[in-house]
Amino acid sequence: MKVILSKDVESLGSMGSIVNVKDGYARNYLIPRSFAIVANDANRKELEHRKKVIEIRKEKILKEMKALAQKIGKIKLVVSKQVGEEERIFGSVTTAEIAEMLTQKGFEVSKKVIHFSEEIKKLGTYTAEVKLHPEVTASVKVKIEAAEKTEK
Repeated sequence: MKVILSKDVESLGSMGSIVNVKDGYARNYLIPRSFAIVANDANRKELEHRKKVIEIRKEKILKEMKALAQKIGKIKLVVSKQVGEEERIFGSVTTAEIAEMLTQKGFEVSKKVIHFSEEIKKLGTYTAEVKLHPEVTASVKVKIEAAEKTEK
């Protein structure tokens, strides 16, 4: 019996695949557990339609993420930190700080998608990578400057 997999089945294949299985396996296991549906003409047409809709949606999301990456790439963030000897900052700049600054600029970005190519421990200009999509990464310039000292 030919079935269309509704979910990934480890020993059989991935979602959307048409596979040939024994009748009992399909009727007693795959179909009742919603792992598969019978591969008749109507279901095959529905599968093709779903694939087209999903592909269109993926392209739209990719285009939006590329546009967002360009907007984020134009931003320069300035972080003020307390400085010690040899222009070393106290602590370090974290991804949470960068995510907060981007949120203030109007970009909702999780700290989990922000990565630094090197650890930020000194004054200077650095680049932070923001992974918006598996295929889209934006670069943000981060300038670290000394905070003004307050007199006591």
